Amino acid sequence: MRIAVCLKRVPDTTTNIVIAADGKSISEAGVKFVANPYDEYAVEEALKLKEGAGAGEVAIFSLGTEQAQETIRTALAMGADRGILVKTDQTVEPLAVAKILKAVVDAEKPDFVITGKQAIDDDANQTGQMLAAIWERPQATYASKLEISGAKAAVTREVDAGLETIDVDLPAVITVDLRLNEPRYVKLPDIMKAKKKPLDVTSLDALGVSAGTRLVTLKTEPPAQRQKGAMVKDVAELVDVLKKKGLI
Repeated sequence: MRIAVCLKRVPDTTTNIVIAADGKSISEAGVKFVANPYDEYAVEEALKLKEGAGAGEVAIFSLGTEQAQETIRTALAMGADRGILVKTDQTVEPLAVAKILKAVVDAEKPDFVITGKQAIDDDANQTGQMLAAIWERPQATYASKLEISGAKAAVTREVDAGLETIDVDLPAVITVDLRLNEPRYVKLPDIMKAKKKPLDVTSLDALGVSAGTRLVTLKTEPPAQRQKGAMVKDVAELVDVLKKKGLI
């Protein structure tokens, strides 16, 4: 079983985000970056499937700057076997990411690709679906349970009406939700071992793909500050305040 896991480096949600001088992006000065949490669930599930099968390989695919190697090493410390970084300093949008991952998939030929349902920095929720489309393979999104049997995967999905279970032929793209599992805790010895695991660095040129952009960011701004709350004596006063604000 050869499993490919897509992993993205994103700003930690606890860090203080500041808009950059260009007004279109965030300043990375002093920002702590981590592995996308949804992708960590994907890594954990891949490791559990490999351990359950008793054999196999879990390869981590990532795209970004040199610093993204730190994110890959986190997954390697969890137990993944090797990593592949497509190095670029450009901002890459979802369709371009999908095309780049398709080039890596063509070279690696995994049994299936698993990734988080979305990244917490842009919440685009597009790359997995786009990868499946251009790869011309089935997709199963929002997985909360995953079972592999031969050349098929049974995926329980979280949908508006509840849960649905679908069968997809492999290879396929599977995106996962947070209720799938609980990512394991990484211990110091595992971090040390991860430093010796193979991590290959390639480029867009080597893959024969481009990070061409279709989207233009016009402006980035922080959310409006919350207004100070007000205390009311009773329900009647609350209703009066809401009427004045035009809320009822």
